[in-house]
Amino acid sequence: MKYMVADLMFSAIKVWHDSGMICILLSDHKEIRFPASLNKRLAKASESELSKIEITCNGTGLHWPDLDEDLSIKGIMEGRN
Repeated sequence: MKYMVADLMFSAIKVWHDSGMICILLSDHKEIRFPASLNKRLAKASESELSKIEITCNGTGLHWPDLDEDLSIKGIMEGRN
């Protein structure tokens, strides 16, 4: 059976900001990271704004309330940060 990685069901259980990287711990205990600079809104954010991250939609999304920015875990895994 062929499938894309993004078609598998992953959810975030923990998310944090560390030295310019957005770090996500997934439900399968794998960790993914991406540079905040790859996202137009996150690139312009302060350290304080980057650190305020909420997990949304049962772990399938991330939200930065101070920046009005939302990203999906699927989109991040597909490289659409």
